[in-house]
Amino acid sequence: MGYPNELKYTREHEWVKADGKTATVGITNYAQEQLGDIVFVELPKVGAEVSKGTSFGTVESVKSVSEIFAPVTGKVAAINEALATAPEKINNDAHGSWMIRIEVKDPAELNGLLSAADYEKFIAEEQGK
Repeated sequence: MGYPNELKYTREHEWVKADGKTATVGITNYAQEQLGDIVFVELPKVGAEVSKGTSFGTVESVKSVSEIFAPVTGKVAAINEALATAPEKINNDAHGSWMIRIEVKDPAELNGLLSAADYEKFIAEEQGK
């Protein structure tokens, strides 16, 4: 699968769509494939502070529970409420199913994220290819 070039990626398998001072965050297609069928998503409350590199929620699948990490520091501006009743949307369209929107405190943090090509290279290395 190709990864959308307009998104940035983390080594923890989150994607980020930056729009000014807002970052929309979800998990990558690779992450959802590794998890399997997603049955529950736990997200923070709107207004919660999140810090780059720290966990802001979890994704539970039939296989395991995985933490989701904030790619940037800021305040949660919105959460995708639809995932509370339909977490499988992530399996159907990982890059179209956002989880949270963050009001970014320091936009320079976005510069440290991976491009689509760099993320694909990272996955290949992680799989030992």
